[in-house]
Amino acid sequence: MARTDELRLMSTVARLYYDRGLGQTQIAVQLDLSQATVSRLLKRAQDEGIVRITVGVPLGVFPELEEALQATYGLKRAIVVDTVDDDGQILRDIGAAAAHYLETTLKDGEVVGISSWSATLLAMVDAMHVLSASVHAQVVQILGGVGNPAAEVHANTLTQRLAKLVHGEGIFLPVPGVTGSPEARSVLLDDPYVRSTLDLFDHVTLALVGIGALEPSKLLASSGNVFAPEEIALLRARGAVGDICLRFFDRSGVPVITPLDARVISIGLQQLTGIKRAVGIAGGSRKLAAIQGALAGRWINVLITDRFTAERLLHDSDAEGGCAPQASVAVATRARRATS
Repeated sequence: MARTDELRLMSTVARLYYDRGLGQTQIAVQLDLSQATVSRLLKRAQDEGIVRITVGVPLGVFPELEEALQATYGLKRAIVVDTVDDDGQILRDIGAAAAHYLETTLKDGEVVGISSWSATLLAMVDAMHVLSASVHAQVVQILGGVGNPAAEVHANTLTQRLAKLVHGEGIFLPVPGVTGSPEARSVLLDDPYVRSTLDLFDHVTLALVGIGALEPSKLLASSGNVFAPEEIALLRARGAVGDICLRFFDRSGVPVITPLDARVISIGLQQLTGIKRAVGIAGGSRKLAAIQGALAGRWINVLITDRFTAERLLHDSDAEGGCAPQASVAVATRARRATS
């Protein structure tokens, strides 16, 4: 076939497909071609520049930021939310985006781990719609939910409401997130009801976690599940910048292990790495260093954050020459720090 004839046929097929909306089978019948030939001609039409496909990105959507975060930090997925630079609004907007993510990706039979005492996760549940069909999910507390009675309702409400929204079963962790002593923790861990919940941690398929700054949030502080000021000072002196479920790490993602860990009842950082989707939901300038640490340590593989935080994460990574060196340092030194 002559070059002009090929181009003419490509153009004809492309117009029928893109302008008139005919399917490949219909085009094949109309032009007496095989469907394979139609498919090949459509591909060649793109190669020849006859067809140019562009994606019109709406305002308020940031695919380039998301792709850059995924590439820089090795994430499975990043969701960047348009918002204003106000902590309260950031919390609500991130929560709404997390709600949509959960509504559209939750699969039948999943075991969902959810951190107690997270204002962002509470905003997520507030924004969620009831799923149209049951997914038979289990919703498991992965941080102790017992605390100040005036605030404890938040932890139980978080788990119970999410379970109802997905037509699933709520499984509670009826212990404090921080016990008074290692001995008290040991006694609580011997309880068969507590143990049955802890045993589910290794079966979690989707973890929804907040990322905490070193200074606790108002919700966490009101719960009573916090360390004393001198204990926070110890963590700061050891280089801690943030936590997931009260498991602290430094800016390179390396766990900061202190005697305080022996008083925490929650999922461990290493357990998070075995979860198919470990979703960190956090934003705002106050949490920037904590989010950097969580990413550098690879403790999460999905991040839902705001556009200001996303830009700062990428700017800081560029200034330091990328995230990979930090992540490799975290992996190489993790065991050493854990035993020191």
